[in-house]
Amino acid sequence: MSSLTRSDLSVAVTEDSLLDGRVRFLQPVDGYRAAVDPVLLAASVDASGGDRVLDLGCGAGAISLCLLARVPELSVTGIEQAPEMRDLAERNAALNGAMDRFLPQLGRVEARPPLFEEGSFDFVVANPPYLETERADLPESALKAAAHVEGDVPLAEWVEAAYRALRHKGRLAMVHRADRLADMLEPMQKRFGGLEVHPLYPKAGRAAKRVIVMARKGVRTPLSLTSGVVLHNMDGSYTSPVAAALGGEALTFGGSL
Repeated sequence: MSSLTRSDLSVAVTEDSLLDGRVRFLQPVDGYRAAVDPVLLAASVDASGGDRVLDLGCGAGAISLCLLARVPELSVTGIEQAPEMRDLAERNAALNGAMDRFLPQLGRVEARPPLFEEGSFDFVVANPPYLETERADLPESALKAAAHVEGDVPLAEWVEAAYRALRHKGRLAMVHRADRLADMLEPMQKRFGGLEVHPLYPKAGRAAKRVIVMARKGVRTPLSLTSGVVLHNMDGSYTSPVAAALGGEALTFGGSL
């Protein structure tokens, strides 16, 4: 399903769907368009009913709404700096009957309180902008630039915000480009333990393009690298675990290498 509408803030949007239609999703025509990354990140979070989740840089709410579709008893708070995207997140919450479970708030990731109470969340999820400012060609669209380019908020600030938000032994799950793995691990290893690196391979035998990194506050378990997951079969179709995750099931990764 895809139809063109216009938000109250005069942003042209399409209405699409995620999780095989389980999530109705408004997203901007000229801005960040949700692909498989946020859906797979949501599928990888081992949350239970009653948990509190913070979605840093929630955008229009793709991660939050996919997570809520699988675990409806969660309470999710979103932080988003672009008013237009926060507006879409609120509309998407209403569109999916999740206004009492998903609260998108306007603010910057590094602002922290009073946007959220420190040490109160069981999980933090994040899909930060992938491109470093000095290496990026800025898109003409301000919304697209904010979604794809780090700007003045480096990855270390995202990690610090997650650390402060989490309760003791709370978990962080972040998806990013594989070539930015070192930039993720450096601040995480200063603050977290129990790091798990899960590569996402486009096809068997290909180099990973994305990674999901998980970390835990207040533990000292050493870093582990798993065999991750292969996204596509050689014919281009999704592999069984990925197809299941894109349909709303949990995503599990291979064992440690």
